[in-house]
Amino acid sequence: MTINPIFVAVDTDDLAHALNLATMLRPHIGGLKLGLEFFTAHGPAGIRAMAELGLPLFIDLKLHDIPNTVAGAVRSLGPLKPAVLTVHASGGATMLAAAKAAAPAGTKVVAVTVLTSLDADDLGSIGVAASPAAQVARLASLARSSGLDGIVCSPHEVAAAIAAWPGCYVVAPGLRPAGDDVGDQKRVMTPAGALAAGASMLVIGRPITDAADPVATAAAIAATL
Repeated sequence: MTINPIFVAVDTDDLAHALNLATMLRPHIGGLKLGLEFFTAHGPAGIRAMAELGLPLFIDLKLHDIPNTVAGAVRSLGPLKPAVLTVHASGGATMLAAAKAAAPAGTKVVAVTVLTSLDADDLGSIGVAASPAAQVARLASLARSSGLDGIVCSPHEVAAAIAAWPGCYVVAPGLRPAGDDVGDQKRVMTPAGALAAGASMLVIGRPITDAADPVATAAAIAATL
């Protein structure tokens, strides 16, 4: 059976809208991405409500703190049974290892490398001299050596990440259908292009959720894969 790699980012402070949207989209997607906006608005109860729809959940909180705090946060997320959760790779090896050790069996822990809203100039402004591609490679190596399951990176770095780390579970955000508005993203690609590069999960938000017809849009994107 082919697994649908599309996870729709349902980041809204309106739980009823999120549930309705996810219910409509369920036939055309593989899972739901619930991020910081959703979690701060609805907390664990909101995630449990979304879980009742029966779709795999990607809890994208990008945890980044001292190792003990991150491990505690991951343990707290355990009862929600996420399929995938995120930590920031820049938290360091000890933090990454602690997060993986605290995760429940069956939950993939993936490390966020370089946000898709950042380019080389942005990295330079925070003291990172490396290009986005080089920084992704460096942080992917750190995540691998720390025992994580994979990484989050822009679709432009997917192929290189997999070449350097066979079996890496790669989450690709920053996806836009051909001709779509890129919004605040800087390193984007089409969903089909990211899948061809080897991405494991395709995270798509506004192109679907803000569409005039989200269901038709999701179905059209799925048909390109």
